[in-house]
Amino acid sequence: MTDEQYMQEAIQEAKKAGEQQEVPIGAVIVHDGKIIGRGFNMRESSQTTLSHAELLAMEEANKYIGSWRLEDCTLYVTLEPCPMCAGAIVQSRIKRVVYGATDPKAGCAGTLMNLLDEKRFNHQVEMKAGVMEAECRTLLTDFFRALRKAKKK
Repeated sequence: MTDEQYMQEAIQEAKKAGEQQEVPIGAVIVHDGKIIGRGFNMRESSQTTLSHAELLAMEEANKYIGSWRLEDCTLYVTLEPCPMCAGAIVQSRIKRVVYGATDPKAGCAGTLMNLLDEKRFNHQVEMKAGVMEAECRTLLTDFFRALRKAKKK
């Protein structure tokens, strides 16, 4: 499968979040051509800080592999990782990250800073940005537009 096909899987996860009135962010983790972890944003429903799509997908992938190390895995996520998720990505030794939309408020994979390629860490992550960016951004803008409209009523 291509990066776009795997990103489409992450978009499907993001849509699940949106259906639950969560910010529509989705992630999948791939190892040897197989999706081994899926996650979507669940912060509001779980009321836990750590319920980001990437972290939930990583937890599922850890269980599948049987290790905290996710070497030779690729993470596909619809929104650029935040500082917390970028740190977890580096710590898990994920090989590659592919993301859709940039995050001008919290993006730590190149927008505000790039924790994934910080040379002072003992691991750097390959990265590809902007895959299906328009589709990923539209999910977010439509969600927040609807939220603002609902608040006005």
